[in-house]
Amino acid sequence: MTKNNIDNLIVIGDRVLIEPSMATKKTKGGLLLPAGYQEKEDVQTGYILKCGPGYPLPSSSDGEDWNPADREPRYLPLQVRPGDMAIFLLKNAVEIKYDGKKYFIVPQNGILMVEREEF
Repeated sequence: MTKNNIDNLIVIGDRVLIEPSMATKKTKGGLLLPAGYQEKEDVQTGYILKCGPGYPLPSSSDGEDWNPADREPRYLPLQVRPGDMAIFLLKNAVEIKYDGKKYFIVPQNGILMVEREEF
């Protein structure tokens, strides 16, 4: 994983920013990728760099309308975390170029599985 100026990027909602990994037949953890795996196929792998806050939750009607603290947005956090190696569906991804590098923005429901170093 490398860092450019991606600290300036803010990921919205249930989306994650993924740096695509180079095509290999095996991940660091030993997960074998399918035969014929290439960049343009339906399934892609990469490392999650940033995550959005999650799924927005409805605001509580228990509070008092005049209290600004009651208006703070609440989110259901995502299962994925920065540093996870993600296997995701390319059809759900949006490819972007930032600082000359290629990244994918993927909603969490487009991620099939993650590999995490520690639990």
